Amino acid sequence: MWKKTFAVGIAAVTALLSVSSCNSIVGNTAAQSTVDSLGNPIDNEEALVKKDTVRLMDLLDSLNKGKIQFPAMDSINKVDPKVAKRNMRDSIYRELNKKDKHIYLTFDDGPLIGSSAIDSITTAKNIKISAFLVGKHVNMSKRLKRDFDRYMNNPLVDCYNHSYTHAGNRFHAFYSNPDMATADFEKAEKDLGLKHKIIRMPGRNIWLFDDVRRIDLTSGQQTADMLGVNGYRIYGWDVEWKINGLSGKPVQSVDEMYRRIRNMLGNKSTLKPNNIVLLMHDDMFQNKKGQQLLSSLIDSLKQHKDYKFDFIADYPVKY
Repeated sequence: MWKKTFAVGIAAVTALLSVSSCNSIVGNTAAQSTVDSLGNPIDNEEALVKKDTVRLMDLLDSLNKGKIQFPAMDSINKVDPKVAKRNMRDSIYRELNKKDKHIYLTFDDGPLIGSSAIDSITTAKNIKISAFLVGKHVNMSKRLKRDFDRYMNNPLVDCYNHSYTHAGNRFHAFYSNPDMATADFEKAEKDLGLKHKIIRMPGRNIWLFDDVRRIDLTSGQQTADMLGVNGYRIYGWDVEWKINGLSGKPVQSVDEMYRRIRNMLGNKSTLKPNNIVLLMHDDMFQNKKGQQLLSSLIDSLKQHKDYKFDFIADYPVKY
């Protein structure tokens, strides 16, 4: 491990972050002052953050993980380290707020009754969605096979792997045999002809891709690791529009979901800032009421010009 003292800025920090052996970064953020074109003082952290926004998210991640250290107050450094850290985080947030926000509408368990309506709404609204499919559902009826074909042939729908059996809804038993579980996902990939090696694990909110590893329940850990070794990326979700198990209808109101999405994007509480993954299930939208709710949520989100609907294959969009 080695350390270097400098005025913390994105250009310098990202250069250090590219060195894999660097475990901590020391920043002297208060030793220098900056003024604008009118001679007004500018917070040093904010000026440096604005200098280069290519790696904002990496800088924020390093800040949150404590990889950027700030010196203690002394005769030269007049800024408390906690204040300096907060100032830098606030500056990063301000820059990120100027960037587009990326929304990933993901639908699990299809094809089911409700899939055809989702497909139609997607086309009518001209937005991208991501469908996590269950292999065995495709051949349960001619109707579901037709709905699967609609998904696969719609350029606004990207299809991904949600297993072949959905674990038979016996998740603990399913994940207790990682070899069997992995074979189940591989069968779904082959039978459905999926082009992406992207998975959402049934009954688990697990993330495993790049340097991200977030496990919600340990019973799925070994299967997730095996899938990762086999080249799969695993995506969970930031927020769920929940389904009523008896009625199959959405639980939260459109307004509640809209506010929650707005708040999470605003306070950067998603896994990756400026990116939010919304989980839904196809059978939430099998009747007119559910379909109207989905349309209303999409319309509410589309009001914001900086909100973009993207495929999960493009997650996360980085700034």
